[in-house]
Amino acid sequence: MAEPKSKSTVESVKDAIVGSIRGTGEIASAVVDTVSGTLVQAIKGTGAVGTAITGIVSDVLRGAIQGTAQVGGDVGAAAKAALLGVLRGTQEVGVGATEAISASASAVVKATAEVGGDVAKAARSAVEGAIAGAKELGLNAEAAATAAATGALKGAGEISTTAVNQVRDVVTGTISGVKVVVKEPFKSKKGPD
Repeated sequence: MAEPKSKSTVESVKDAIVGSIRGTGEIASAVVDTVSGTLVQAIKGTGAVGTAITGIVSDVLRGAIQGTAQVGGDVGAAAKAALLGVLRGTQEVGVGATEAISASASAVVKATAEVGGDVAKAARSAVEGAIAGAKELGLNAEAAATAAATGALKGAGEISTTAVNQVRDVVTGTISGVKVVVKEPFKSKKGPD
């Protein structure tokens, strides 16, 4: 059996988040900086494109949520910061934002469920982070919000029908002054709870 070359992306990001939060006590900046920096480094280092980027984004965000949960931090705040970090990182390497936003929101919802967090709060926070990041970077906030809401629902669909209902309820309507359009249907692959 071959030994792994290095720690997984999830573990590396989790450890970085834990160290940074313990060192500064600041969740948002720790998550934004770690997510953005890790994405830039990973994408530039691998030349990843398309689905490879969504896999990297998913791993980075799982690590960010797990690290935040490990130190007892607010997973909702981490979700919002994670989306902002993804937008900053993908813009720096010239990657399209919409697919990354959707993959990010999905990853945040699934990772939040893995750590026993509030998936609805994480989903709404992810949409808020996408909106804040879009506004900061001069992107279309409505498109970013829609991509995040759609991704959050996809992630919830891999958890349960209850999760889909909870997420749909919090990501539908107007968030941070932006109209969010949700693309349906999202059915749970796991069946009713």
